[in-house]
Amino acid sequence: MMKKIVVLAGFCALLYNTSCQQTDKEEKKEVSNYAVTSPLAIDTSFTKEYVSQIRSVRNIEIRAQEKGYLQNIYVDEGQSVKAGQLLFRIMPKVYEAELQKAQAEAKATEIEYENTKTLADKNIVSKNELTMAKAKLDQAKAEASLASLHLSFTEIRAPFDGTIDRIPLKLGSLVDEGELLTSLSDNSQVYTYFNVSEPEYLNYQSTANKGQKQKVSLILANNEMLKAKGEVETVESEFDNETGNIAFRAKFPNPGLLLKNGETGKVQMVVPIKNALVIPQKATYELQDKKYVFIVDKNNVVKSREITVATELPDIYIVSNGLKTDDKILIEGVQKVKDDDKIACNFEDPKNVIGQLKLKAE
Repeated sequence: MMKKIVVLAGFCALLYNTSCQQTDKEEKKEVSNYAVTSPLAIDTSFTKEYVSQIRSVRNIEIRAQEKGYLQNIYVDEGQSVKAGQLLFRIMPKVYEAELQKAQAEAKATEIEYENTKTLADKNIVSKNELTMAKAKLDQAKAEASLASLHLSFTEIRAPFDGTIDRIPLKLGSLVDEGELLTSLSDNSQVYTYFNVSEPEYLNYQSTANKGQKQKVSLILANNEMLKAKGEVETVESEFDNETGNIAFRAKFPNPGLLLKNGETGKVQMVVPIKNALVIPQKATYELQDKKYVFIVDKNNVVKSREITVATELPDIYIVSNGLKTDDKILIEGVQKVKDDDKIACNFEDPKNVIGQLKLKAE
């Protein structure tokens, strides 16, 4: 009787273990249910920052046009000046003497011409002699004018309103012809130059409103935004063969003359994108600085795939390579599944998925 009881107990235990193993296998075979969607092709835009160089609308070097000693400096570095204001004087004594000499020669030649004209009127001298006398007079007057011009070059004046830059020479310095005296900048407005890629340039041109200039913003070196808005004025005529970029130029007002020639900043410009392929950021994961998504095939098996992100927006990636609009991508459980896992999935309309995220669609 005891033997029968022991055998019966062992058989029950065996049945129990077998039942538990089958239950475990069934639990392991149970698949998880996740949400999937597809990439959405949409016309959109995003704000992109471009490193820019800031230049004055007018910035020139002021150089000496005559050789001599620097006699007077009438301005200081950083000073604002008006158009026509006297900035420097080169010692004029030599040029004054040359002018007086030229004027005296012109006066003598004029007297000679008048005498010749009187004789010619009386037919005492030929008309040719009168013509020669007139030519000498014109030459003498031209030399006097040239001497006067050289004298005027000893006074260097501001060609426009602006701000004086560094003055490298001191009083009494011997100045050579063409030597740099200072620079003058008109900072009432400034230009910003920045480089745009070929695809962005094409999108810009295809969506630009004819007759309307693109509004842009400027972030300064201290990360503060310039209050005044600027406008894209021109685009250069050629692409850089090495970088594949083309230069844009925007003009900004400069109240208070805050911006100076040579500063740097970041231009913010709204860039349109046609048929951008967008996906939620949460559908991706990163591995060794590369981004991946899980593709769900027709058998509901997940496979990882590398993608190329063209642009990052809030909650959104714009994908340039690796996906098509008919692909199904996992948007839930990305950190829970692995390659070749079979899942149950619920497809969500990509418009609804993207519509709940921070995207400016057009």
